[in-house]
Order: sequence, then structure tokens, then C-alpha cells
Amino acid sequence: MKKSSRWRMMVALAATLVGMALPVGTAQAAGPTAPPPLTDGFGLTQVDTSTGTPTNFNLTVTTPEVAGKHHIKIILPSGYYDDPTRRYPVLYFLHGSPDDPVQQNYPAFGTTDKMITVIPDGGARGWYANWLNQRTAAGAQNWENFHLKQVIPFIDANLRTIASKKTRAIAGVSMGGFGALHYAQDRPDLFSQTASLSGDIDLSVDSMDLRLAVVASLIDAQGTVCGSSSGICDPNVDPYKPGVDSDALFGSPYPIFNADRVWNQVDPSQHMDKLANVGVSIYVGNGHGSVTDPEFWLEGASKHVKDRMDALGMSYHYVDYGDGAAWGTQCNGGHNGGCWDQDLRDLIPRLERSFAS
Repeated sequence: MKKSSRWRMMVALAATLVGMALPVGTAQAAGPTAPPPLTDGFGLTQVDTSTGTPTNFNLTVTTPEVAGKHHIKIILPSGYYDDPTRRYPVLYFLHGSPDDPVQQNYPAFGTTDKMITVIPDGGARGWYANWLNQRTAAGAQNWENFHLKQVIPFIDANLRTIASKKTRAIAGVSMGGFGALHYAQDRPDLFSQTASLSGDIDLSVDSMDLRLAVVASLIDAQGTVCGSSSGICDPNVDPYKPGVDSDALFGSPYPIFNADRVWNQVDPSQHMDKLANVGVSIYVGNGHGSVTDPEFWLEGASKHVKDRMDALGMSYHYVDYGDGAAWGTQCNGGHNGGCWDQDLRDLIPRLERSFAS
């Protein structure tokens, strides 16, 4: 056999052997092809099948604390599977009304590879609270228990988190902005940072417009609350059914003979002193001065909170981007995702620096 023929045979054989070995090596390099398996616990039971990619996926769970099925969206850093010993800080992000975790697709979440982001369901009008009345047509509504006593330990048990106050933050938009400050005030031992993005963070008599908007979501006055944080309002779809009593959430909303005492107890604006050891960030626009844009009213609420922090001598990060010009072409100053994505692009690097300090 000529040397050239023998050489071609050897090259062909080598190529065959390499080809036989490639599938194993390639699979290992490519990493997982599906979301990681998570173990039930802390009162959460997974139902259905997780959907999404290995680093951006949605769970569906049930819990005795809240009636129905609930999504939890999890976004892992792009390099999560590269180093099985590395652990990460966590940002808990709370959505607005009447949205769902699956809809929280802000591009800004993809700008970080240094933290895990968890977006739990807060219901169409759960208001991130344990309702006073658990016997309404809506069924069990213990949202605060669900999030703080179940979701957080579930995440810490299943993912490589750094389970400490310093490396845990909570932020939210609209209804979720209320939830973020409310949870941090109730449990300042859990969170080192909290942020409100266009949040309902003043439910006092100084912002009765916001208090009544909450009531409207409870009693299913859809004409009042129509205009979700996603900017979509479909009159054929009513996320606020079944309607419940106006007192179901925090008792009577009316400031007569201290009947609204529970509203005042949970109102973030009246208890900013509880956040003395928590970093506070507030973002809001002005809705172009239009009373039909929720942002117009939320700007006033945010200013009330700023005044309370100034009176307490607190440090904070406050951004009023007005008509959105300072935030670029994606934000028009209204109550919408274009502005919130820009908020997150400012917030996320600041959280990264805080976690690393």
C-alpha cells in the first residue's frame, strides 16, 4: 500500500474515533438543556412541568396559603452551571396588578450575571399581604406568608444562593412597589435593599386616590382599575373576579373613628423609620401631568415618602424622571414597562455593587 493511501486511511480512522467521542464531550460542554429539578418543600408543591430554558424558567406551585396555582419565574446568571461551587445574591422582584410572573420579561434582567432573580406570583390584586378576611369567594389569601415563609426558603434550599440579609434584595413595580417596601418594613432582617418602581407606597389619607384604587381592585370595579401595569386593558377579560368586600384586605378603608387603622399600619409612607438599616430606592415619572395616567398620582405618593425620609434624616436613592426624557426614548414618563426597564438598568448595577461591598 502506498504511503499516501495509508496516510488517508489513518486520517479517516482518527476522524471516526474523534467523531465517536464528540457526543459525550459536546454534551458536557453544552450543559443542561432543561430547567433544573427542584425539590418540593416549605409548603410548596410543584404541579405541571417547568417551562423555559435552563437559566430562565417558570415553575407552577400550589400552597395552602393562597388558593389556586401560582407561577414563580426564576432567572439564573448565564454562568450558573459553569462553577458548581459559586453562590449568588438574590433579587426578589414583585410584579404589578393584574400581571403575572411569566409576563415579566424586562431586557434589563439580562444585563447581570451576578445575581439570581426570582419573580413570585402576587395575584391580580393580592397586594402582597395576608388578607384580614380569609373567607371570601377568593379563598385563602396569605400572600405575605407565601412569599416570606415559603418562597424564600424554597429558593435557598434549591438554588446556590447566599442566604443572608446582605445579599438579598426586594423590588417591585406598581402594586409590587408597595409589596417591596411593605415586606422590607415587616422583615428588615431579610433584605438589605428595597426598591419601588412607580409603587403604591402611600396608602394614607394623603393619597386617598391610591387607597380607593386598591378598593376598586377588590370589589371588581373594573372601569376604575382597568389599565394594568402592562398597559393592556381587555374588557372581555376581568382579572379581578370574583369581587370581594372592600374590607377584605385591610379592613375598612374609611378614615372615620380610626376604622382604617390597619391601612395605616401597613402604609409604607408612615413607617419609613423601619428601613433605617435597609437601602431604599424610589423611581417614578409624572405621566406627562395627565390625571388619567396612574403615574401622575404615584409621583405624588413617592414625594410624600421622600418627605418622610428627609424628615427622618435617611439616606436614599430617589429618581423622578418626569416625562421620561432623561431615561431615553424607551420611556415616556408613563406607567409602563419601557420606563421600568430603564429603572432596572439603573437599579441592577447598584444592587451588584451593594452585594459586592
